[in-house]
Amino acid sequence: MRKTTDFDASKYLDSAEMIAEYLNQALASGDCDLLMLAIGDAAKARGIAQIARDTGLGRESLYKSFVAGAKPRFDTVLKVLQVLRVELHAYASNKSASEMHTS
Repeated sequence: MRKTTDFDASKYLDSAEMIAEYLNQALASGDCDLLMLAIGDAAKARGIAQIARDTGLGRESLYKSFVAGAKPRFDTVLKVLQVLRVELHAYASNKSASEMHTS
């Protein structure tokens, strides 16, 4: 019998560039749960304890903030992204409001 292991994306997020691309893909999906999971993977890759120290947030609250269904405060998200050395940028979209709600 073959033994399988769960895929752990955090093992591959070894640079700010890789983290940024991973988060871009999650953002492009439009799925908030996927984005929270991706930020959690990135934080795990850097080390939750280190992220907690650098942000001043508790480790347990970080674990709870970046799971499916979590609704973390936006300032928490921004603090974690800053420590991960990732920036968010806004760009004008060519999609209409109705197209954005259906994708």
